[in-house]
Amino acid sequence: MAAAGTETTETTGADSPLDRVREALARLSDRQKVVLMVSLAAVVALLFAAATMLRQGEFKILFSNLGERDGGAIIAALEQMNVPYQFSDSGSAILVPAGRVHDVRLRLASQGLPRGGAVGFELMESQKFGISQFAEQVNYQRGLEGELSRTIQSIAAIQSARVHLAIPKPSVFLREELKPSASVLLRLYPGRSLDPAQIAGIQNLIAASVPQLAASSVTLLDQSGALLSQMKSKLMEAGLDPTQVKYIQEVEASIIKRVEDILAPIVGPDNARVQIAAEIDFSQSEQTAETHRPNTTPPEISIRSQQTSETASTNPTAQGVPGALSNQPPVPASAPLTQPAVAGAGAVAAPGQPVPGQINAAGVQAPIGSVGQPLSTSKNATINYEVDKTIRHVKQAVGTIKRLSGAVVVNQRKEAGKDGKAVNKPLPDAELKQISDLVKEAMGFKQDRGDTISVANAPFTAVEKADELPPWRDPEMVTLAKDLIKYGAIAGIIAYLLLGVVRPLLKTIVQPEPEDAGATVGGTIDVLAGDAEGGEGEGDEKVPTAAMLLEKKLAAARALAGQDPQAVANIIREWMGTNAH
Repeated sequence: MAAAGTETTETTGADSPLDRVREALARLSDRQKVVLMVSLAAVVALLFAAATMLRQGEFKILFSNLGERDGGAIIAALEQMNVPYQFSDSGSAILVPAGRVHDVRLRLASQGLPRGGAVGFELMESQKFGISQFAEQVNYQRGLEGELSRTIQSIAAIQSARVHLAIPKPSVFLREELKPSASVLLRLYPGRSLDPAQIAGIQNLIAASVPQLAASSVTLLDQSGALLSQMKSKLMEAGLDPTQVKYIQEVEASIIKRVEDILAPIVGPDNARVQIAAEIDFSQSEQTAETHRPNTTPPEISIRSQQTSETASTNPTAQGVPGALSNQPPVPASAPLTQPAVAGAGAVAAPGQPVPGQINAAGVQAPIGSVGQPLSTSKNATINYEVDKTIRHVKQAVGTIKRLSGAVVVNQRKEAGKDGKAVNKPLPDAELKQISDLVKEAMGFKQDRGDTISVANAPFTAVEKADELPPWRDPEMVTLAKDLIKYGAIAGIIAYLLLGVVRPLLKTIVQPEPEDAGATVGGTIDVLAGDAEGGEGEGDEKVPTAAMLLEKKLAAARALAGQDPQAVANIIREWMGTNAH
């Protein structure tokens, strides 16, 4: 037996690795071989499937929400460029490898893809020679509609848009002239909406692109048929534009924030609710006033210029007989003229007073006797006063606050009651007055402007928050759970096949064959039989018979054959070889 075992060992050591594998596989039964092959094939298939699914994550969206015509053209172009592509689960997007997204987009853009379903001004590039004026006008209108559609589609909330322009033919008669109009159909993304400012922006965009088109003549509809062009707030209906409405909201929000910031340290966060309504004056006015005040008060009289004139003249007395002789000039005197002395002629007058016996008029001073009769004098004075005039030019500021009205509700303070539960207690009047004064200062309260403020103290009702979307309904969580389940199932199956099937079979293949299988098996049978006998002897004083011992040994042999049939077969082979010798 020992010689045979030594010979076997030397033969095994001389075998090649392939022979060792064959010998190891020979130790397996046909059923075990099939199970091993199937398990290895399943592991390889699962690994390949996992790798394929992981590679799918490397694809990114090239284009989405394409029309059938654009989608077909893009797929044909991708096949010509030998670019692999996939479709999303909903079939609304085309995916390409992540590293080639930008390259493919640029290459498709050079081919004019996607066209977007609307034809722009490129329609005018392929004009045929001799085209009629009507056809040219139709092509221009189609191009303008397509360009407007593309421009509107660039807004984030709009998925697609169609623009229809009604441009009447020009007429030479003014009474028959018609104004153009436009209608727009918008398809919004799910869950998106347009605010009034965006709607007004689209209307003004189209109105500015078509001559003589008023913004009020542009009608907007969404995919459900709702008329969007009538979605205006009360402020906009009052004549305010979106910018002014936004300014009012910003003013109110800033005042509310100031009031909340000053109340938060006093009453605590979320314990005060503030609402402010602001009346803003957006009127623009300029005023020029010119006022004149009377200039009659002596201390305040302002003289610009003054002019005085005074004259005196005498008329000589008629002498002689009326006629031509009396009108002759006097004969030259032959002797000095003398006149009798006048009483008081040598008198001297006081300064500023006329001299007695003399006349002082118009700056001329002469004796009264030498002045002819009658004497006429005149005195004129002209005084120009300054005109008191005030010119005031006033331009009223735009966006001034006309009036503010506010309402503040403060939560009651919670205190521990006798039973230990929280009880709401109102704030003292002094504290409420302090809060009211703080609110007035924070909001810029002015009594002469008509501002009003109301501060109330009341317990807040606990408002239950709306139930959040459960995780099993969240699309992102559902997708993540599906991925985890998918990859987890693959990993579990692979682990089960490797640890539960392949590993035991590999242990059987690698397990070395005992040197003396017959002695080992025989010793094992004897031990099992001895244990059975000893166990019965210890537990029962009854002596086993020979039939019972034989039956126990046969049972032990059957058990060993079931556990290691290959070893039992080798033992029987060796027994048969020994008997043959």
